[in-house]
Parts: sequence; C-alpha cells; structure tokens
Amino acid sequence: LPPRHMDSVVRIVEALESTDHDFTGTVPELARALGGCSTPGCRAVLGEPPDVPPAPRTLSREQWLLFTQLLHQDAAAPERGVVLAPDGSTVALGPLLAGIEVGLKRAAGWPFPTVEPPIDALYAVTITEVLGTSFLLARDGAGNRTTLGPDGCWDDVDDPQNYTLLGPPSPIPDAVANGAMDGVLLGAHLAQAPVPLADLLRGYYGTGNGTEKERPPSSYRRQDFGVLTGPGKLEEEVAAMLRVLRVLPPTQELLEDVGPEEVVAIARQAAQDFTEVYVECPAIVPRCMWGARPYRGTPKPLTLPLGSVYIHHTFIPSAPCRTFTACAEDMRAMQRFHQDTRGWDDIGYSFVVGSDGYLYQGRGWHWVGAHTKGYNSKGYGVSYVGDFSATLPDPDAIALVRDRLLPCAVRTGRLHRNYTLRGHRQMGRTDCPGNSLFHEIETWHGFE
Repeated sequence: LPPRHMDSVVRIVEALESTDHDFTGTVPELARALGGCSTPGCRAVLGEPPDVPPAPRTLSREQWLLFTQLLHQDAAAPERGVVLAPDGSTVALGPLLAGIEVGLKRAAGWPFPTVEPPIDALYAVTITEVLGTSFLLARDGAGNRTTLGPDGCWDDVDDPQNYTLLGPPSPIPDAVANGAMDGVLLGAHLAQAPVPLADLLRGYYGTGNGTEKERPPSSYRRQDFGVLTGPGKLEEEVAAMLRVLRVLPPTQELLEDVGPEEVVAIARQAAQDFTEVYVECPAIVPRCMWGARPYRGTPKPLTLPLGSVYIHHTFIPSAPCRTFTACAEDMRAMQRFHQDTRGWDDIGYSFVVGSDGYLYQGRGWHWVGAHTKGYNSKGYGVSYVGDFSATLPDPDAIALVRDRLLPCAVRTGRLHRNYTLRGHRQMGRTDCPGNSLFHEIETWHGFE
C-alpha cells in the first residue's frame, strides 16, 4: 500500500476532488461513509453516515484500500487510523476530516440538527465526545485507566506502514489529539473561507519531500488551538456533550448514575488535563522517531524533582534545524559523535531544541545525562541546535523552552518550583551556550 503519510492522503483527496469523480458528496462525507465519524455524538450532529459507494475510478485499488483502512474506526485501536505528517507529528484522519466536514457545512449554511443542550458541532465531532467519554470511563476504574496519550512510533519514517503506541492505550492517543486539534483549526478556517481540500491540507502540513526550508503551520497547532479555544470553552463543550450523551440511546447507560455536579467535575478535569498535556506543554519527539541508537550500558535514574536546568548550544551542528528531517539528522549525528568519538553511553543532552517547533528527547526526564560535568544528576541539560555566539535562536524556539518546557516541568513534578537556571559556561570552562544566547537566558525566570 502507499505509505501512511499525509502526502498519500493529499494525493487521494486531490484525485477525489478532480472533476470526473463518480460519487456525489464531499471527501469528508465519503470518509464518514467509510466509518470515519460513526460514534453516537457524531451521528447526532452530522446525521447517519451515507452508504459506502463503489470504489471511485479516480483512485488506484491500493489508494482506495488505504483510504478505507484509515477511516475504518476501531474504538479498541484508534491508532490504526493515523498518518505521519511532514513535521514529524502523527495525525488521526477521523477527527481531522470530521472537523473539516463541519467547516464546509457551516460555510454552505447547512442546518445542523438542534440538540439539547446546544453544543458546538465543530468541537463535538473532533474532541469533546471522545474526551468526555475517556474521563467518564476512568472514573469507574479507580484511577488506573489511562485517559490521554501515549505517543507512538513508526516502523520507518520514509515509508511509514505500522504505528506502535509507546505505552498503555487510552481513547485519545497523541495522534487522535493532533487530529482533533487540526480538525478544529481547519474546520474553523473553512467555515470562513472554503478552499479545495487538497490545497488546504498541502498548505497546512507542507509536503513530505523535505524541500521546505521553513516550519509548516501544523507545527503551531498547540499554540493555535490554545488561542482559538481558550481555557473555559473546552470545559463548557465537554460538559454540554456529556449532557447530550446522557439522552442518546447508545450512551444513556454510561451516564445513568452520573449527577449534574459530577458531569461538571468530569468536564473540568478533562479540559484541564487535555490543556496541560496538549496546549501548555510542548510536543517532544520521542527517540524512536528521530532514529536513536540504543543506550549503551545501563542508564542511571534521576531522583525527581531536580533543582537545576543548564542551557547549552550544540555549536556543531552550527545551523539551526527548521524541519523534522533536518533535526532528526542532527540528532543522529550528535548521538554518533557522543557515543563513537566521546565514548559516552548516549547523546549527552536531556532535551534538544529544534527551530522546527519541536523538542527532541535525548536522555529525557528520567535518566542522568552527560551535559554538564559534575552536575549531570542535579539538573536537566537542554541544548539549542546551532551556534549562538553572535545570533539568537528564533523567538519561537526561545519561547518553547522559557514559556513551555520549564513551566511544564514544574507543573508535572520534574523540576522544583524554585529551580535555578544557568548557562553551561557558569559550570565549567566553555563559551557554551554562546554570548548571544547566554545574555538572553540572563533575563529568564530562575537565572542565577
């Protein structure tokens, strides 16, 4: 089959949108016919799915098979309906296309059915039903049910076919959260200004051939979703959705012993946790996605929370990396240098900062690094890709650590509330992290 990559989806959409297609309706309606949005809440908003049409002549057999596989919803394995995007993130197609369908229908003035209580159709079909349900189910399970996540990994980023989750599954793996946020953003955009879908997807995700020099809009999804949605809106919509599910026959039973106060409490928790994990905290690219070699030997665990953060620059590579492909390549090169030339067990840094909107996991939150001699067990080593002696990282890359990673590390108990932040040069004989970056971090919270 074609690779499970957003590029393959764009080609399929383009073929379906070409003039001689032989099914009536839009691409998102076709997606719903194939099972893309078949939950009770989704049906309440968009109606019963259309009948599955015969295979469209504009698609090859393999393309049609891939499209049907990606949209066949399996509640037990939501990660099957996902594709890899050019920015290195993984996106579930169901919520993405459902949000797009609502946007197109709004633009066309389609009369959405009235549901009681009233709900925002865009959030209902993308995120609030699955989010409310996830937290509703967890309340019975004495807290041992996973409500959000995990991330996952592809077998081969150049020819992605199989995606494996990196931990116990929840109804909202990261890929479903990404697809839902993208569905909300693109649906809202289409409601204002309808454009051909293939153009919209190509513009938002970029193309996967790595020719781009700059970040695609999809790499801003967390900020953009946070700005569009605001903290109260998500909670309000989850609560409204749970009240709707209480009267729908397939879900009545789930909610029969849940009182109005409990609905409010579940919605608050769900919105709070989702916002913390997917809006306030930054996305971190796991090791398997950048192609890490295994750790040599046995990693030493850190004792959390830590009291310090040490800021570095890589110096070499000297140029910032602005795409997933370039940043992943830099990570592999640094790991090779640290393991083969320096003789270390692994890449030394805890986290590495790309200029592509993403952080890259080095040794991560839990293992002692090799970044700041004499202090490796006391703090995290965070390194910017590039040489920042005379220039600064992009404002976005600065904000990614200063406003997202560090407050997130405090909130999640990995870093002391009163942590100290230092440049590598304060801890040993080195110019690192370069004069420009050092003067910048002197203005950050916690600098000493």
